[in-house]
Amino acid sequence: MRVIGLMSGTSADGVDAALMEWPEGTEPRPFRLLAFRELPFPENLQERIHRLAAGRSAPGEALRELAALDVELGERFASAAGEVAAAAGVMLDAVDAIASHGQTVAHYPELRATLQIGDPSLIAERTGCTTVADFRARDVAAGGEGAPLAPFFHFAAFADPAESRLVLNLGGIANVTWLPAGAGPEAVRAFDVGPANSLLDGAVRVLTQGRERIDVDGRRALCGRVDRELLEWLLDDDFLRRVPPKSTGRERYGAAEAEALASEWSADGRGLDDLLATLVAFSVEAVRRAADSWLGGADALQRVLVGGGGTRNAAFMQRLASVFGAAAVEPFDAVGVPADAAEAMAFALMGRNALLGLPNHLPECTGATRAAVLGEIASGKRPRA
Repeated sequence: MRVIGLMSGTSADGVDAALMEWPEGTEPRPFRLLAFRELPFPENLQERIHRLAAGRSAPGEALRELAALDVELGERFASAAGEVAAAAGVMLDAVDAIASHGQTVAHYPELRATLQIGDPSLIAERTGCTTVADFRARDVAAGGEGAPLAPFFHFAAFADPAESRLVLNLGGIANVTWLPAGAGPEAVRAFDVGPANSLLDGAVRVLTQGRERIDVDGRRALCGRVDRELLEWLLDDDFLRRVPPKSTGRERYGAAEAEALASEWSADGRGLDDLLATLVAFSVEAVRRAADSWLGGADALQRVLVGGGGTRNAAFMQRLASVFGAAAVEPFDAVGVPADAAEAMAFALMGRNALLGLPNHLPECTGATRAAVLGEIASGKRPRA
């Protein structure tokens, strides 16, 4: 079964598209990545998404902007699907489905609410492909946090009979998946840990006045020195102390927090590089403490597999290696899954299972009361055979 997975994460910097080939039966293996494409959003679109998510749209314009972005993102997701199919030399007529995560603009599990936009009906209309979307809402309806959902794929792709592994995704938010050696899906534990790139990117934009958007390859953080006082202040965080399952997003670690942090930091005449080094240390220390508190201890790990944009940040990877010295710290690529493609691949698997009527999340990780089939389906122009 051929399924295109589409993912736009917390950073809202573009859409990842992966065309996957899955077995027709109930087992996810063997699978094959046929093509992958990263399609960046223009800077003004990213800023609009961030403004909407931060509640900073012009007075009286929030609903209009929400509706407009729902359509514009739907168009971009549809184009991404077409591009990744073309890259694989596959006609969209030969694709069984598209599975779209959408773009999260609000996530309030304490209110039993989560909202992803990027109209799936528009994607289905433009591509002719049956489109599965709105995965998180069903998990929330079943009593879960709506996140993290990628551990369903992590278990399918990375679980090992002889090796205990920690899967760490460093997107806008850092989240972990614990895969004990030889254990079944009921033993998997996963949750959001705290911020990763969201605060880093926000600080870069503020303190360079928009001249830079990211710390390319972690070069600035590598040149900086960790401020121990700020690090301890950051680690005194209620979310870090919360017992899993738990999830978070830009509503907590977004533009407002990054701006406040950067403003206070620069008021004392301190440089950006030191702030970025401290924020990297914060994220990595939060992961280590999470492993110690809820995952049997950092010493129990044999391998740490890292995905997301953070794999390109050398400061992240070096600090992880120093913290988890007894474990191998490697990108997903080391076990055959391209780190940049993993989240799009995950939603392709979830879409495939939705079409087959099979559960496609791990309720032990999200807190849902039962295993459900997540996702709402917008039929394509042609029926699936």
